[in-house]
Amino acid sequence: MASTRDIRRRIKSVKNTAQITKAMQMVAAAKMRKAQQAALVGRPYAQLLNVMMAEAASGAVGFSHELMQARPVKKRLVILVSSDRGLCGGLNGNLFREVAKLDKNTTVFITAGKKAAAFIARTKRNLAAEFSYKDTPEYGEARAISKSAQQMFLKGEVDAVDILFPRFINTLTQSPHTVPFLPIGKLAAVSAGIGAEKTELASHDTAEVYEFEPDEKQVLGELLPHSLNFQMHQILLETKASEQSARMVAMKNATDNAKQIIKDLTLEYNKLRQANITKELLEITTAQMALG
Repeated sequence: MASTRDIRRRIKSVKNTAQITKAMQMVAAAKMRKAQQAALVGRPYAQLLNVMMAEAASGAVGFSHELMQARPVKKRLVILVSSDRGLCGGLNGNLFREVAKLDKNTTVFITAGKKAAAFIARTKRNLAAEFSYKDTPEYGEARAISKSAQQMFLKGEVDAVDILFPRFINTLTQSPHTVPFLPIGKLAAVSAGIGAEKTELASHDTAEVYEFEPDEKQVLGELLPHSLNFQMHQILLETKASEQSARMVAMKNATDNAKQIIKDLTLEYNKLRQANITKELLEITTAQMALG
């Protein structure tokens, strides 16, 4: 049975832990608001880019691009996006359970985030490249990841590219989500990662006629890679919003649990202290009665 001294030590230890988790909760809450705002601000641009791609595609008859070439999938590349740090609940764990379902022999990985790289190395899967990104993801970081995947696809090293990341739904909910990245198909708008699936923008007959300057091949050829780069950037923003939201909730739960443990330990301490006082009183009374 624990002594009062042991219980006091445990209470002190839990209080120190509660102070740390409370501080981490406050920091995560501040970062969460910033990350969520960045993710939400990018969504209108992505939607507008989809519309622009659709309008441009309607006037591009017979346009084709190397990134649109579909072929039998013998080797698949998965861009795995995770957090750099832990203490964010089951965010990374849920993501890695989806990775475990993929075939090791036919899947190659590009990782963004230290946790993803560590998991791929630990499970001895094929890692093609490893990238990192800041708490506020920059477009240049996303472009580097996107271009690496595009180059592997264009060289024929892989036949398809997917992105697996924790999609931000709200502060309490983040779920693993897989987005097709390459091949694009018939000029598919890249809106995945912001709560919408890929939208097919096949060329169609319209009454409007569009003129391209200098020509449709060059215009759409430049627009297509940019849309992929922006999709990658938006996904990094979504991942950061998911990470900070999950960490804030996890630290809040940890702080609440610590407070409950302190409450239970204090009750146990008071009961034990009261029992010791009662025992001492009984000993004193018994000794006095023995002396007559």
